[in-house]
Amino acid sequence: MRLLERARKEWFMVGIVVAIGAAKLEPSVGVNGGPLKPEITVSYIAVATIFFNSGLSLKTEELTSALVHLKLHLFIQIFTLAFFPATIWLFLQLLSVTSINEWLLKGLQTVGCMPPPVSSAVILTKAVGGNEAAAIFNSAFGSFLGIVVTPLLLLLFLGSSSSVPFTSIFSQLFMTVVVPLIIGQIVRRYIKDWLERKKPPFGVVSSSVLLMIIYTTFCDTFSNPHIDLDKFSLVLILFIIVSIQLSFMLLTFIFSTRFPRAGLQTCTTMPGSSFLVFKTYIKCHFFCCWWDSLRITRVSHQRTQWLSFSAPHTSPSRWGFQC
Repeated sequence: MRLLERARKEWFMVGIVVAIGAAKLEPSVGVNGGPLKPEITVSYIAVATIFFNSGLSLKTEELTSALVHLKLHLFIQIFTLAFFPATIWLFLQLLSVTSINEWLLKGLQTVGCMPPPVSSAVILTKAVGGNEAAAIFNSAFGSFLGIVVTPLLLLLFLGSSSSVPFTSIFSQLFMTVVVPLIIGQIVRRYIKDWLERKKPPFGVVSSSVLLMIIYTTFCDTFSNPHIDLDKFSLVLILFIIVSIQLSFMLLTFIFSTRFPRAGLQTCTTMPGSSFLVFKTYIKCHFFCCWWDSLRITRVSHQRTQWLSFSAPHTSPSRWGFQC
């Protein structure tokens, strides 16, 4: 009984395990062109649902107030698109003398140059009681910046050029992020009283959609079983990712608490529940770790096209713009 109650409480973590297991059993269901059509249902409908859901759940005042936190936005974008890629590059210079598969290292650098994830960043921020409105703005703004900045970073750190379909990526981000968010805000104006009275489970809806994204991503991975990577390198990369995630999490926490004038104080909607927030954040941290490992492995597997965002069967969403 206690086990069932625990599983019900940790349904999202259980859902991740179930999603991975289902993807392993029959990956053909969730691959591109499969019955689920993830190139449509995930890349467009799922992400649009998450931001429509956020538009419904957030008060307009919260969104507008989030826009004026310029110091916070500046810190996040510089940290994500400048400090983090540069630090990863320096770290990889040390790892380059080891026996770790070079394509895993290049995959790590590639993922390090990516903009903030769109949907998962918003959902996980909400899960730990963080500032969801600020997460939405920075995820969307960072993704738009990434259209230009990420290829330049890849050229700078990896010395290879890449072609980016700016128009298609920009229009996809606009239609799946900005438009659903605005529509959600408009709909909220008409059903505001009903929402405040009924309090729909917005978090459950968004997390369920994220499970679908996780499922289709693993289906795509398991459909390519012949990944020529040694287990030692994979395990070592996972350990490195965990260390990097924890180190940068600690760094940002120290910076935000030691320098309150910078305007980066932690924002939580759960006052008096610091331990709960910390536990949830750690769970989200490990979710990010294996998610990064998966992305790195996929980048490593696609050796012949890993710098070409316009590769015929590599959509922008598969390079982290949506997930």
